[in-house]
Amino acid sequence: MENYLKLVWRAKRGDVDAFAQLYAGIYEDMYRFALYTLRNASDAEDAVSDAVTDAFASVKKLRSEEAFKSWIFRILSNKCKDQLREYAGKNETGIEDTEEIACDSGPEMTECIQIRKLFFELADEERLIISLHQFAGYTSREIAEILHMNENTVRSKESRALKKMEQQLQ
Repeated sequence: MENYLKLVWRAKRGDVDAFAQLYAGIYEDMYRFALYTLRNASDAEDAVSDAVTDAFASVKKLRSEEAFKSWIFRILSNKCKDQLREYAGKNETGIEDTEEIACDSGPEMTECIQIRKLFFELADEERLIISLHQFAGYTSREIAEILHMNENTVRSKESRALKKMEQQLQ
């Protein structure tokens, strides 16, 4: 943790290598989050790239080294929300665009496909909360900070979304 905080401290002072190391450590989580949120590999890559570019440009403004990960995910979350707003009305994406999010073959494949389909039928905000918790590993408190919500609201929205999916699976 101390090494991580030193990297953030160095990145805030303009150290490109330190920022690159921080980015390398969270790229997969960022990409997975964007992919599950946007449902398209190319758009996910663009969102991550834009978020990292913006983060690098403004890392000096970061107040607390401990907040780096939630801060960069907040930027990514906003990029994804912007993309989703662009999609609204265009209806450009669909479940068929999610081939990149593959299910393993085997007896669980049918259930995996069904769960994935239900996940993508959730409201954008519900998908965002579940993605941050399940795929990026954030706590309810961290998600609340990222999305500027009350922690209890985050928990209840996630719980309702998961119950909705569970009911449709039965």
